[in-house]
Amino acid sequence: MNPEQKRENDWLKADFHIHTLDDPKDRLNYTAHELLERAREQHFDVLAITLHDKVFDRPEVFAEAAAMGILLLPAAELRLEGADVVLLNVQPHEIEGIATFADLRKLRARRGESLFCFAPHPYFVLGGSLGERLEEEIDCFDAIEICHFHKGFFDLNRRARLAAAKYKKPLVATSDAHQLAAFGSHFTLLPRPAEMSAEAVLQTLRKKPLRLTSPSSSWRDLFAVFYFVFILHPMRQRLRWVSRSRRGS
Repeated sequence: MNPEQKRENDWLKADFHIHTLDDPKDRLNYTAHELLERAREQHFDVLAITLHDKVFDRPEVFAEAAAMGILLLPAAELRLEGADVVLLNVQPHEIEGIATFADLRKLRARRGESLFCFAPHPYFVLGGSLGERLEEEIDCFDAIEICHFHKGFFDLNRRARLAAAKYKKPLVATSDAHQLAAFGSHFTLLPRPAEMSAEAVLQTLRKKPLRLTSPSSSWRDLFAVFYFVFILHPMRQRLRWVSRSRRGS
């Protein structure tokens, strides 16, 4: 093994915020299997499929990931009091009844450091961004996300970086992928722990220096996001509603 390969093997490549066809709220068109295939091609080591208000818990997909050498963390993106949070290493029964930040604090008290919570896209206008509430609820978070959606002067992550520095929280880079092509360019590198487990990875996220990769969006990327948010996703939601209405009639 040459020195360059050894250096790469000392780090895990991870994306902790991804959506798939299984999402109960967003209408996507790629499967968890397709995601894993792309992740294997791009040499990812750790992934979290973060469905909205639902823990991804398909055993066959976890088994497939393990066979590929990928650690798949049980995770979810929850909306609490109108704001989004991402929970890593959480189980389906644990998010039942979690509706407020007070509920989240109780869960964190029970789970301790075996649970990891970060603030996704905290200062972005669309969706359930925390905004000013990030600092009000900062004790609920172990890390803050650097959102993939930025270009040049347009970078709402600046405030996220300032908050992370102020409260001594690590930053994580994620894809928040809603389209398969969006996955792979934005990720976090973390030092490889002695044990390849969810708990060891989360401890490393808290304690070790991280390397973030989040390149500036291309104009094509920006167009793709706007097209998905304002045209494609609403159209899919409409078609879903029409289909359900016809089945019910």
